[in-house]
Amino acid sequence: MNVSRLQIVARGLTHRCPNCGERTLFKPGKLFELNRSCPTCGFRFERDNDEGFYLGSLSLNYGVTLVCYLLPVALLAFFDVVSVTTATVLAIVGAVLVPALLYRSSRSWWFMNYYLLFPHHLPANGGTGHAGQDNNV
Repeated sequence: MNVSRLQIVARGLTHRCPNCGERTLFKPGKLFELNRSCPTCGFRFERDNDEGFYLGSLSLNYGVTLVCYLLPVALLAFFDVVSVTTATVLAIVGAVLVPALLYRSSRSWWFMNYYLLFPHHLPANGGTGHAGQDNNV
């Protein structure tokens, strides 16, 4: 296998292409735009009619927001560390801002999770891309 699971994790945590490792996952200068494909190796990140990678990263984003941000805010209010009003404001503002701030990470983490389980789907490992589809179509 050319791309090891450790490399997949490292690439996922640093927002790199899961196939070649270059910093090409997102469009330069664009905060919320994923490249359709890697300019270096041609690996396709976006596919028509394949919402799974978007929905997976969205679910991951909201799960991390809920567990790592909203739960601690709720616990602070529950244990009277902050007032209920303060916790409510923090929760409302955070429920919008935290997912936006985690957008890039959640997209990258989702690729990481998928290819951690299915490293043989990466073209560098002899695969044809995710979900068994031809990566060069």
